[in-house]
Amino acid sequence: MKKTRYIVIAGGVISGVGKGSATASIAKILQQYGYRATAIKIDPYINYDAGTLRPTEHGEVWVTDDGGEIDQDLGNYERFLGMSISRGNNITTGQIYKEVIDRERKGEYLGQTVQPIPHITDEIKRRIREAAEGFDFALVEIGGVIGDYENIPFLFAVKSLEREIGEENVIYVLITYLPIPSHIEEMKTKPTQQAIRLLSESGIFPDFILCRAREPLDEVRKKKIETYANIDADCVISAPDIDILYSIPLNFEKEGMGRKILSKFGLKPRKTPDWSNWEELVRRIKNPTRELKIAMVCKYIEIGDYRLSDSYISINQSLEHAGAHLGVRARIDWLDAKVFEKDRSELERLREYDGIIVPGGFGESGVEGKIEAIRFARESNVPYLGLCYGMQLAVIEFARNVCGMKGAHSTEIDPDTKYPVIDLQPTQKLLIEEEGYGGTMRLGAYAATLKKGSLVMELYARTGRLEEDRKRIERLKADPKQSFRLGILSMEERTILERHRHRYEVSPRFVDILEENGLFFSGYHLRADGTRLMEFIELPGHRFFVATQAHPEFKSMLEKPAPLFLGFLEAAMEK
Repeated sequence: MKKTRYIVIAGGVISGVGKGSATASIAKILQQYGYRATAIKIDPYINYDAGTLRPTEHGEVWVTDDGGEIDQDLGNYERFLGMSISRGNNITTGQIYKEVIDRERKGEYLGQTVQPIPHITDEIKRRIREAAEGFDFALVEIGGVIGDYENIPFLFAVKSLEREIGEENVIYVLITYLPIPSHIEEMKTKPTQQAIRLLSESGIFPDFILCRAREPLDEVRKKKIETYANIDADCVISAPDIDILYSIPLNFEKEGMGRKILSKFGLKPRKTPDWSNWEELVRRIKNPTRELKIAMVCKYIEIGDYRLSDSYISINQSLEHAGAHLGVRARIDWLDAKVFEKDRSELERLREYDGIIVPGGFGESGVEGKIEAIRFARESNVPYLGLCYGMQLAVIEFARNVCGMKGAHSTEIDPDTKYPVIDLQPTQKLLIEEEGYGGTMRLGAYAATLKKGSLVMELYARTGRLEEDRKRIERLKADPKQSFRLGILSMEERTILERHRHRYEVSPRFVDILEENGLFFSGYHLRADGTRLMEFIELPGHRFFVATQAHPEFKSMLEKPAPLFLGFLEAAMEK
């Protein structure tokens, strides 16, 4: 069995210092040296998963191929490593305790007194080992901040794992923040010293310290941290603020971090890293040939006095990936859909944009404003990309304003609408009646068969996704637990896989009349019971009017941009 080595990443001082991007970057570096690396995210909250968390507080809910609703850090892991990661790579306190309590109820502990140590910590170790199996390196990111009470069982567990497999197979990385108070303009190391002390209370001493700060770390501060932490100055790594996420591994490599990590483990590189393609894409992000203005019509992402865009981070990243391949920058303006509801003349503002996106979402807030923005895009020949809810609202707009179905709506918003063009399917209704809302969505990767001659199929073929997804389909066929995602396959050479997170669907009873009036359903999922679920729409003759029930942003990577985002920006460039 392949020997796995572990790199544990913890954070000090404050949250939000970039543990996820640092973890992804280190994994990418090790991959460049010829090693197989994966990443595991530990979230100490008691929620079972991220599916019911508020996006404004916790950021985007990332969806995995196998249907996990995960912390957004897994998105960074996948984008950097260029591979799919399982839901098993996310561990929460809620999952751990539920598993242990379920086993206790089944009598599996044979009358033992069930306690945090060893039963909770053993379950943590079991899950870490399971997610790491088959890889040379497993990077384990512990969420939150050192000193949080909820982190204690996880720190104890990784220390116990170190004892079991040998200290030569585990290293620790502390990511800490060095503030520069404006009234003295001096970088302060005291919070970092406190983080090191708190980590040592769990018997853990960092092998590397990544120093996040507004400015690069100077030698004075580096020497001070070296003395306090009792580690070599070469292992104190400067990690200043940067504009481009994908520069992080390049910056780490300037300090030789990859070779230093391998040296700690007594390993040598298996190959010489080749960053040429990555560096070229980063260069294009830094120095685009032109800028495109993109309107993101959504609810504002507000928390107190601050507006956050983390709820749509994957869309931002997908536009950046596609832009890097085209040599352009997509500048997003966040437009409050409710403004268009209050004053329709505000829609004229959309003329200044090169493209319009309506992203996924839930609820009725701003719905009519989004529908008006979609109508503007359709009638004004402005490139439009609709994602999940953005497809459903595009269907509603078309039904109302082209097909004459006055008051057409989704039963999510208007249960009594005369024209329920968007509705729950019978199986979803049954699930909600039996289980409530948690875990009742269509989640994860599902197959979609594309129609010949469609723009959508042309984009998936041109970008190589048709061939790539054919291999993924073969793997799904061999997995009895996941093969249901394929439905009934009829045209495998025209079938792709995209991730989903929704309950409502285009109602099959309205598909014919919508198509008769010119809406082209360019892809569908054929369920095992024979029901066709519409996955893609487009408008022939329009510069670019495409929407999907899926979330293609979850499959976009820097070196492999999502086909729909690429096509959208190409159309925006032509406009």
